[in-house]
Amino acid sequence: MTPDSITAARLARQAALWLDTLCTGIDSRRVGSAGNRAATDFFARTAASFGFEVQQPAFECIDWAEHGVELRAGDALFEAQASPYSLGCDVRGPLAVVSSVAELVSADLRGKVLLLRDEIAREQLMPKNFTFYNPEEHQRIIALLEEKEPLAIIAATGRNPELAGGLYPFPLIEDGDFDIPSVCMTDVEGRRLAQHAGQAVALNSRAERILSSGCNVVARKGDMARWVVFFAHIDAKPGTPGALDNATGVVILLLLAELLADGYGGAPGIEIVALNGEDYYAASGEMLWLRENDGRMHEIMLGVNMDGVGYQEGRTAWSLYGCPPDMEQMLRELLAIRSGMAEGDPWYQSDHSLFVFNNVPALAFTSDHFSALWTEVAHTPRDTPELVAPERLVEVASALREFLAAL
Repeated sequence: MTPDSITAARLARQAALWLDTLCTGIDSRRVGSAGNRAATDFFARTAASFGFEVQQPAFECIDWAEHGVELRAGDALFEAQASPYSLGCDVRGPLAVVSSVAELVSADLRGKVLLLRDEIAREQLMPKNFTFYNPEEHQRIIALLEEKEPLAIIAATGRNPELAGGLYPFPLIEDGDFDIPSVCMTDVEGRRLAQHAGQAVALNSRAERILSSGCNVVARKGDMARWVVFFAHIDAKPGTPGALDNATGVVILLLLAELLADGYGGAPGIEIVALNGEDYYAASGEMLWLRENDGRMHEIMLGVNMDGVGYQEGRTAWSLYGCPPDMEQMLRELLAIRSGMAEGDPWYQSDHSLFVFNNVPALAFTSDHFSALWTEVAHTPRDTPELVAPERLVEVASALREFLAAL
């Protein structure tokens, strides 16, 4: 074996250990949880050990816990689960069934339990205060629900991979700023429940919001007059180990930090950021990072984001956004020679959109199986380290180190 292959093998073993720590050694990385704080502290300690100056800017948030749902209509019991970040409830009232926005407009819902199904429940609604993507139709539905004040909402949903990943049923509402209690069930279960329209239903959802805090981790090295930013989100949805979404991205950041531990010249400056909120309704870490860098975005030479990297099948997909010609040429030459990588289609469903929307040149890495992973694995218990090839993570970190050397 050559010295380079020995180093790569060692880094792959290290990557596997870090991945296991984030996905198995920590119970949950949902924002606000004890596990999330353990993950950010682990990242901060490790980055500091490689000579980076580390800060952990904090934000207030809510954690959330649920202890089951009981839903009954007459003698019939129905399977349902609390919507993430919903308030709990113990209510009883006649069941109103709404299948479209037009029906919602004309419905009298005060004092009733509302079942949303079919057309109106086909697409996950964006949180009411979400900044980056919030269609007017979603805002209208949320406003109508708040205006009509049902006792609680039951959403019968199918699959919505574009917004909710592989979850079935997906939560129609996932929003800590929306105060009408809500639960979700499958579309099949919803058809059963709809037969009880007008009858009394009893819903007991044992869920609670918990005031908490979280933080980003920002590790810097070099002259920050001009700088390159490397992102990966460290949080994960409730109920998933979050290996590909996105512990692998976090591991790439740590591998890069190790590769930069000795001998980096210091220009441009390096900022390695474990963002905390990409899978959280309020995107708290992203909003905090934007506030902290307001007025400085033009100083960033390139923003790099990793999300969904390292799947054991296929190759790593890279894509470029708004890069100046000389940098684009450099990156293409650097990445095209790697057998484990291929240029992929542009996509915007991750944190590199923060760069793109602020006219900062960007580079994003994911898997060329992104579509299948997003629809079948993301946000589910199936997203485990067994799906990951650690050498893919080493390949990305090594390519980024070479890019910095070329700069």
